[in-house]
Amino acid sequence: MGGLVSCVGLVASWRVAEAVAVSEKADGDEAPARVRRSRVRPRLPLALLVAAAAVLYATYSLLRIHTFRASTYDLVIFDQAIRSYSRFGLPVAMVKGVHNGFGPGFSILGDHFSPMLAVLAPLYWIHDGPETLVIAQAVLLALAFVPIWLYTERRLGSAAAYCVAGAYTLGWPIAEALAFDFHEVAFVPLLSALMVERHDAGRRGQAAFMAGMLLLVKEDMGLLLAGFGLYLLTRRGERRAGAIHVLVGLVATWVSSRVLISAFGGDDDYYWAYGSFGPDLPSAALHLLTHPWDAVKALGTPPMKLETMALLVLPLLLLPLASPLTLTAVPLLAERMLADRIPNWWEARYHYNAFLIAVLLLASVDGAVRLRRLLAGRSWPRALPRRLRRVSRLVPAVGLLVAAVVTVPYFSFGEFGDASFYRRNERARAAAAAAALVPDGALVEAVNPLGPALSTRTRVLLWDWEPRDAPWVIADTRRRQFPFGSRDEQIRRVEVLVAGGYRTLFQREGFIVLHRPGPEPVNIPQSDRKQVTRY
Repeated sequence: MGGLVSCVGLVASWRVAEAVAVSEKADGDEAPARVRRSRVRPRLPLALLVAAAAVLYATYSLLRIHTFRASTYDLVIFDQAIRSYSRFGLPVAMVKGVHNGFGPGFSILGDHFSPMLAVLAPLYWIHDGPETLVIAQAVLLALAFVPIWLYTERRLGSAAAYCVAGAYTLGWPIAEALAFDFHEVAFVPLLSALMVERHDAGRRGQAAFMAGMLLLVKEDMGLLLAGFGLYLLTRRGERRAGAIHVLVGLVATWVSSRVLISAFGGDDDYYWAYGSFGPDLPSAALHLLTHPWDAVKALGTPPMKLETMALLVLPLLLLPLASPLTLTAVPLLAERMLADRIPNWWEARYHYNAFLIAVLLLASVDGAVRLRRLLAGRSWPRALPRRLRRVSRLVPAVGLLVAAVVTVPYFSFGEFGDASFYRRNERARAAAAAAALVPDGALVEAVNPLGPALSTRTRVLLWDWEPRDAPWVIADTRRRQFPFGSRDEQIRRVEVLVAGGYRTLFQREGFIVLHRPGPEPVNIPQSDRKQVTRY
């Protein structure tokens, strides 16, 4: 499966690079043929580097699954949803619906409006399991390498383009997204980079198509589109297009968040995180207009918000601050940083910063070019030898790559340097043994790290504080696990299960397998999936 998807990524990136190289011209419509040919030549190394990045990402994610570092929330949510899509149904995620009180038939379109995920469904006809999702995500994230390279090559040359694309590949936002298993963010770096790069190449129709695709990824991607509109408003001759982008982006965000999510059984206030400004969007907007200082205070409360924003621009050498293209990221970033609850939104961990990284990297390139033009007005750059001036174009790109490499040990890719990351320890082996005791097709309440090991062949619910009456339960009494507040809560939960008639079948390294014979809950759908080999 991994080889198949990696080959697809390689061929796709090769074809994209070749098609763009043939159609684009270096500095205008009359570029000489020798320049166009030179742009075709890099397609093979570019495709190989994309494939290498996809393999790196897939290896990282598959190792996390193998060593029980992956989690039910959110990997199993998406696994159940895409499996449902692959059977031509709505993307039902029983684990999400039951845990969050929406019911076992809950469609994740009522949580986040992400119909783009349906394009992954055919992959489940090849291999049905969460491994498919993380490999597909690896390829999608790696393919963003191509538009980032093309955009940079037009401005700073091919050597700089490889450096900037390498900075993207090793960047901490991508690492943190992969460390949180799988999310719809997998589509965003590629689509957002293509939107910017295609517009920059003069392909307005293709850029608009990519913008439209972004609106299908998540309900708030209209904010990214609106931000791109703000950037276009700064460009002479494109202000009408900019206004259209802003309007379409804001309307799409409102419709997706307030209408479509409700239509699929969700709560359109579920993610409202701006109570300090008002109970709803109109009142919050009025409050911010009349009390703008409150917005400024919110951006620094708690201080972790400032740390995350600094981490977004410092490894990019502050270059995004020199480019109006950075406006593209501002509305989506403000959505998170103005919130007064849901702390995950403003942490450097998790996947949220990967929504912005491709655009910010392209803004870094644009910022570097603008600074070069500023310096070109001074006498000393012209006094440098021509070769040295050409080399100077590499300086910011090399700086971006070096900064990305320096940050690697401090974020999730640092796990590659830990020998224990590559093999199961005793606790992981105990987790595998516990998962193997659950029969195929059974309904099981599984502690958060064990859900991905069971999702392919059983019906997984999250083990939490609510009684679900599932015949099988896998608990953990050694380490605190989501969603419990403490290990003591988990121990008490096990005691309640034992008192309610569950028998202990397995206990090792803190993992406990409990079983209670009897009828399953009538409101939980029966499995129709085929029997497969146990994990």
